Amino acid sequence: MPITEDDAMSDDEQIFHVSNSMELFGRLITNHPEFWRKVGNLETKLLTDQLENSELKSPVYVTGLARSGSTILLETLAQIRGVISHRYKDFPPVYTPYWWNWFMKQAGAGAIKPQERAHRDGIMVTPDSPEAIEEVIWMGAFKHLHNPAVSNALSAEAADPEFDRFYREHLKKLLLSRGGNRYLSKGNYLVTRLQYILNMLPDARFVIPVRHPFGHIASLMKQHDLFSRGQQHNLRAREHLKRVGHLEFGLDRTPINTGDNSTTQSILNLWNSGEEVRGWARYWNQIYEFLANEITENPLVGNASKIIRFEDLCATPADTIMAVLTHCNYPADPDFISSTAAGIHAPSYYKSTFTAQDEAIILEETESAREKLGYSN
Repeated sequence: MPITEDDAMSDDEQIFHVSNSMELFGRLITNHPEFWRKVGNLETKLLTDQLENSELKSPVYVTGLARSGSTILLETLAQIRGVISHRYKDFPPVYTPYWWNWFMKQAGAGAIKPQERAHRDGIMVTPDSPEAIEEVIWMGAFKHLHNPAVSNALSAEAADPEFDRFYREHLKKLLLSRGGNRYLSKGNYLVTRLQYILNMLPDARFVIPVRHPFGHIASLMKQHDLFSRGQQHNLRAREHLKRVGHLEFGLDRTPINTGDNSTTQSILNLWNSGEEVRGWARYWNQIYEFLANEITENPLVGNASKIIRFEDLCATPADTIMAVLTHCNYPADPDFISSTAAGIHAPSYYKSTFTAQDEAIILEETESAREKLGYSN
């Protein structure tokens, strides 16, 4: 039976289903961050003895623009023994990881069949899959992080001792609750917080995925179109994505302001006027030029960072995974490398439809960042 436009719209909306309980508890927790930080502090106090001798050893952060290969890297590294990351099921009660994990163990939820995530990119997930959840904690403490009118960058000088203490204790509790010894995070918005994280956790390591702008922008535009259709008549989905801090795509799409207000506003103007290709290309350039400058101009950030090209990850996955493991000081087990590399390949579920004019616009807008990242054309 042929699929009508109405049927397709209903299908798009269905992938963004938000349950009644998720809606209720998500609102209760994210709308009251100060209260939940106090509850988290109480949890920490009651765990003092267990946390006393714990340490945060070289946490790893995967960060770059969405659709750059960050999820593949996250899921690969999350398979390493002792490596712990946030999971889908950690939201909404993200502020109290130990108590929530204890509750989930007591509840004894059975196995859940993997489903393709909302991005429709072939990645299958369950509530136990690793996911970018810690953004909720950052947003609760720094109210300006998703305001495109001001810089979203957090330097070492922006240090908030109370937040830093809470954050470190939160990660320790997450490791304790799951019996791990290394924290792994994925967060697209962390791109402007590398200095802050290093000031808080000096031995942190950054893995920065980058992708050629032709393929990257095509993927970004595909996801934006999908999310926008899915949210068109689904206010609950829109509010949920705001709460978890996923504003990369959809009707509430918000660019990261790296500190250049003029460029960020020009990106918004381009999107608002329908110039999607130029807007995305300018955004790609803004983000990766900022990262390239951070790496070259700040020795601490440079030493802690490893740029991973998506094209290399797909073409030579074993070598690329080995490079990531070495940078992160993870064990380089040959069997692990070969088994994970076997499942990595270039995406085949869509093709770019850019015209020659589109490609010329992309090359024009991304020239400065491409040069710094080694993309000649």
